[in-house]
Amino acid sequence: MRRNWKSVQPNSLIDALRLAKDYARDKHRLSVERIAELMGVTADLLYKWLANGRMPATLIPVFENVCRCNFVGRWIAASGGHLLIQWPTGRMAGDADMHALQSGLNAAVGELLKFYQGDSNADETLAAVRSAMEGLAWHHRNVGQADQPQLELGEMA
Repeated sequence: MRRNWKSVQPNSLIDALRLAKDYARDKHRLSVERIAELMGVTADLLYKWLANGRMPATLIPVFENVCRCNFVGRWIAASGGHLLIQWPTGRMAGDADMHALQSGLNAAVGELLKFYQGDSNADETLAAVRSAMEGLAWHHRNVGQADQPQLELGEMA
């Protein structure tokens, strides 16, 4: 089954590192060995960091650039009580954007209902709520940018 990368939220630093590695493998066909080579480190060292979560902070931007995603940065922001959203470009949202937002909001409400009934754990619930809040925050900023649209230069997960 294919993973929906837009709704994935890391629950820990180790989870964020592994999600970034999995994203690079699934979306860009990068092995751990190739990621390590592009980072300028050995594969053994990268495997160690993926196992214990002790990657040097100066290499996190390099790792995210190689993997082409920002799971580690999002987890760091969330662990400090902040939301991290992709900078909106001010473009008009399409049907797919609205369906994705509605799906995220429905998932968050569903997880909240399951949590309060004792059928879901806090990590899953928090991830769903955070994802929905990020979607709403993106649209909030995108509407504010609509008067001055920016160039779309690329996306990260």
